[in-house]
Amino acid sequence: MLPPVLGSPIRAWLQRLVPALVTIAVFAFILRRIPLDRLAAALRDADHLAFLAFMIPNTIVYFCWDTLILAAAMRWFHGPIHLTELLPARAVSYVVALFNTNVARGALAGYLARRLQQPVLQLGSTVVFLVLTEYTHLVGWATLGLILAGPETRRELVWVLPAVAGTWLVFLAYTRFNLRPSDLLSFVRGADAWSERRGGMRQWALFRTFRIAPLRRYVQIVLLRAPMFFVSLCAHYFAAHAFGIHVPFAQMIAFLPIIFMIAALPITVAHLGTTQAAWIFFFSAYAPPERLLAFSLAAHATFTATRALLGLLFIPKAYTELVHPGSSRVVA
Repeated sequence: MLPPVLGSPIRAWLQRLVPALVTIAVFAFILRRIPLDRLAAALRDADHLAFLAFMIPNTIVYFCWDTLILAAAMRWFHGPIHLTELLPARAVSYVVALFNTNVARGALAGYLARRLQQPVLQLGSTVVFLVLTEYTHLVGWATLGLILAGPETRRELVWVLPAVAGTWLVFLAYTRFNLRPSDLLSFVRGADAWSERRGGMRQWALFRTFRIAPLRRYVQIVLLRAPMFFVSLCAHYFAAHAFGIHVPFAQMIAFLPIIFMIAALPITVAHLGTTQAAWIFFFSAYAPPERLLAFSLAAHATFTATRALLGLLFIPKAYTELVHPGSSRVVA
């Protein structure tokens, strides 16, 4: 075991080094199959104006709708706050996410705690709630795609829906009803009825939103995200045509949510590498790998750059609200 003095610095150093190594390894594997000259040709031959005409508006819609969802969650679980007050916080969190997604989520929770004068962990609970319901929403779209795509596709990913559903059932049983897996085993074995317990992790502030949210709020958040994803789905579908990629719409519904979930994993630098590998893996039957790689890189760069630009535009306002909180008013 590392001494305490060395443990933290080395751990922090490894946390920065490992994503870089994973990113390099993934790209090294990809570029062994795709020569750089073919990648450059795919980028050069694309219809760039048509591509940007779909992808830049998609990012702006994502930003506005994502902030709308955040405003709804704040109103339900913490109190009213105007949408315009959340735009700077959400935009700046995108800039922070360029370097570290988890730090960006923590910064957003800290900003909201300052604005609403509530404990930061309670706001963090809502941020985590939004993250997990986003994954659930993506699984719902993937399931719809699997139904439409045909039996071959369903056989490959038939385990996704029951795995996610089972995880949520266990999580909700504990956070909402203090029911643990061991209690279910007791019921099966005919043991005494379960009795209410106090304490435990479910009482932590970080689980507050999961504990108090009615089941209808879970459904409402998932449904509220649907229009945002549908816009992104259509934008990717038509923007891919600019690179000569023609994926059937049902296949796009099935696999794009999974690609988004893979892209969200914090295991590479700026979510690069895993996203490109996923595009090649899922859609290699519909386009040459160099076109898929070129499109995924261009889509990622456009989405990231547009969000970062929005964040930079809002930094002065976010800074003013943090340094001079009285200059903006939380609405009742």
